[in-house]
Amino acid sequence: MVDMTPTLPAILGGGPVRPAGPPPWPLPDDAVRDALLAAYADGSWGKYHGPHVEALQERLAKYHGIAHALACGSGTFAVELALRALQVGPGDEVILATYDFPGNFLCVHAVGAHPVLVDVAPHHWNLAPEQVADAIGTATQAVIASHLHGGVVAMPELMDLARGKGIAVIEDACQCPGATVAGRKAGTWGDVGVLSFGGSKLLTAGRGGAILTDRPEIRQRAHLHQLRGNLVCPLSELQAAVLLPQLAKLDARNAERSRRVAELMELLRDVPGLRPLLSVDGGDVPGYYKVGFQYDGAAFGLERADFVAALRAEGIAFDEGFRAAHVGRSPKRFRAAGPLTEATRADQGVVVLHHPVLLAGPEGVAEVTAAVRKLHQAARQIRAHFHPV
Repeated sequence: MVDMTPTLPAILGGGPVRPAGPPPWPLPDDAVRDALLAAYADGSWGKYHGPHVEALQERLAKYHGIAHALACGSGTFAVELALRALQVGPGDEVILATYDFPGNFLCVHAVGAHPVLVDVAPHHWNLAPEQVADAIGTATQAVIASHLHGGVVAMPELMDLARGKGIAVIEDACQCPGATVAGRKAGTWGDVGVLSFGGSKLLTAGRGGAILTDRPEIRQRAHLHQLRGNLVCPLSELQAAVLLPQLAKLDARNAERSRRVAELMELLRDVPGLRPLLSVDGGDVPGYYKVGFQYDGAAFGLERADFVAALRAEGIAFDEGFRAAHVGRSPKRFRAAGPLTEATRADQGVVVLHHPVLLAGPEGVAEVTAAVRKLHQAARQIRAHFHPV
């Protein structure tokens, strides 16, 4: 068990809670190794067209209970592919939360459309459907809804709004494959869902992504956009081969991560300045690529950057969140739909725990807790270290 006795923080020269640092990712996995060896043995690892991408697409569609899954080279490209398949282009507007993965904002510009930025919900800093309603204009063609940091967007409300206004929804489930929103898999509510298989993701192939849709015309338009003599930005056969065994274990691993998060929230419940970004209603089962918190530096006793640096010195993989899209960008690049008060708070206040430690058992959660408490108890000394008078 972790020694809970307060000791000198590692940032001040003490011993770190996790001397080896954060757990590795991806995990050692015999099934992945076997898939790699099999792809080598049959030569499919080097083929333009082999069995694995097709099998992955079929498995993704079946797993999500939808008609079509189309693989591509990254989750970011999948967002652009979704926009193009929805025929979004110059002169159109796309609504998205200003606190979001930066690539989504850039994808809107990549198709020649104009981003419309809306504020986020105060309790979990994800897209708020009521903010979307006030942002819709005559040029609005689509909304991008991202489930981030253990929170989920209220998709039933968003879809009712979008259907009533005749606009499309892209559901970004890159952080939460296997999560459920109101009883349905994340990525299946929108006209198009988006997945990512980047190197740090819950399903990893180093790079890669996919779109999900029930509409054959969207799948066809996306596929035609990929075809330029050969596939543009494809997922390789070798990447698909290693994703298949991971997909088979996704639900079990997600359940384990959820158990650990519940333990972590209970253990940190009385720590001031850390409020989890959880938005779980009936039928919601979030995914935990990142475990997000609303961080109040004044309450905890450390500025956010110092909190993160000190935890990383303890071997715990905390980071600051994304920069909000309205911060540091020219107002000419977007339209702000009203005040962005909560998003500004998110820009300054999100901290996230990377997911691998959630598969390290109760011991991993205890280590995270011990490190956070160590910092809180020594906040005055750490503050003096970073900001000497």
